Amino acid sequence: MSLQTETSPPGFTTDERRTWMGLLARSRPDSLANLLPEPLPEHQDLRAPEVGTMMVQGRTDASGAPFSLGEITVTRATLHLPCGTTGHALVQGRDRAHARRAALIDALMQTPEASRIRERILTPLTKAETDRRQARAAKAAATRVEFFTLVRGEDK
Repeated sequence: MSLQTETSPPGFTTDERRTWMGLLARSRPDSLANLLPEPLPEHQDLRAPEVGTMMVQGRTDASGAPFSLGEITVTRATLHLPCGTTGHALVQGRDRAHARRAALIDALMQTPEASRIRERILTPLTKAETDRRQARAAKAAATRVEFFTLVRGEDK
């Protein structure tokens, strides 16, 4: 069980916020744009969307020891709503509009509008992500090869 901390919005745990921020980061930019179209709600950029790189770590097979896999391009944004909430986002790629929308939704999820935002934006994104994962799993299952051995008489 996760305790609420200063970094999590009132009424939500840190794990719940981590879940919606991860969903927003993994969402497709066009899906997010369709769910939160222009004009965007009023906000002030604290950190305008900026592109940078981030080192990604992997884990080795046997021991699980970390190693540097390489760098990926990321875009981060931080904004402030007139009501006083602050939203943050870090998304893979160079899409500044995606980072701004993700940060805006993070901020809106910390307001009394959270249940409406969850129903209108996060629920469809969750369904789309689940559908993509199921389609990928079905495609992988179609190529699965079953190996078996025959038991010979002398092996008994």
